[in-house]
Amino acid sequence: MAVNAEGAVAAAPDPLDLAGRTGTAEPIQLLTPEGEWVEHPGYPLEVSAGEIRDLYRDLVLVRRIDFEAIALQRQGELGIWASLLGQEAAQVGSARALGPRDMAFPTYREHGVAWCRGLDPMKLLELFRGVSHGGWDPKAHNFHLYTIVIGSQTLHATGYAMGIQRDGAVGEDGEAVIAYFGDGATSQGDVNEAFIWASVTNAPIVFFCQNNQWAISEPLERQSRVPLYQRAYGFGFPGVRVDGNDVLACLAVTRKAMQAAREGQGPTLIEAFTYRMGAHTTTDDPTRYRLAAELEAWKLKDPIERVKAYLIRSELADRQFFERVDAEASELGTRIRRSCLEMPDPEPSAMFENIYAEPNALIDAEREQFAAYLDSFVPAEEAR
Repeated sequence: MAVNAEGAVAAAPDPLDLAGRTGTAEPIQLLTPEGEWVEHPGYPLEVSAGEIRDLYRDLVLVRRIDFEAIALQRQGELGIWASLLGQEAAQVGSARALGPRDMAFPTYREHGVAWCRGLDPMKLLELFRGVSHGGWDPKAHNFHLYTIVIGSQTLHATGYAMGIQRDGAVGEDGEAVIAYFGDGATSQGDVNEAFIWASVTNAPIVFFCQNNQWAISEPLERQSRVPLYQRAYGFGFPGVRVDGNDVLACLAVTRKAMQAAREGQGPTLIEAFTYRMGAHTTTDDPTRYRLAAELEAWKLKDPIERVKAYLIRSELADRQFFERVDAEASELGTRIRRSCLEMPDPEPSAMFENIYAEPNALIDAEREQFAAYLDSFVPAEEAR
């Protein structure tokens, strides 16, 4: 025990410099809200004009998917929808940093990641319309199933990453995993257990936290006393905070972290500091717990407008380009509305299918009870 000149016990050495990591650090940023490029020595980004235009297109189309889904839910065509409004850059930037062999584990809000991994948006709407179990083949796009249980996908992702490690698929050209979750999920035991397992096994995984600052109706200060990215140091791996409304910064930071994971350097926690501009889901009313002025302030940091401003400022896109993207978004919106309304309703008894691989007495009994319940209704033609 060390004692200083005044006779007080001296603080123990802090190899991770946790005291120096307190406070609110400025996020990594490459593109300001005004559309100006800012170089960052730690995260140089090589990206062509065409790639930036493609990122802009992704952002616009993903927002249109979200817009149409919200409208369909309000019209009674979807049971619920979890909006990503305001989080497009975090999702598109991180997803475009992934290699074709990398595996993504989403929550229930990663519509932008799904888009970038090539999943048809209608597969998402099937889940929220209730016409399917929400299933798709995870290996077809290396995009796992949506997870409703908060934080549990981080354990699934960590286990998958440990499997990659044991299969010998780690190296310069190896594979890695990215797990998405929100700020509220960091309070869940599953997430913290995933951090422990990933750390002690040096698993090839990136934890991508979209800190939209509202865990449903709970503000960030009720979730953590320190910035979320700093939690990584307590588990023994690096953390970094990125401007979650900057698609280029999200691309650069995630690209570097994923490559480190592939090379066997272990996990990284990325905190994408962003803002949920809409409701938590369509069952939520955010006006009950947050100020309108807060939302207005974040509108000035809109992820789409800053890329558009950069393209215009740098003369990398003309009016015809933006018109083409808007036209494509309109066509996508039309397809989404039409395809949603044309989805065939499943047979009511279909909910009992594909539950167990083998016959199950309890499921069989419940199916028979449900069939008897349906048969108890008088047919419409007889009721006239």
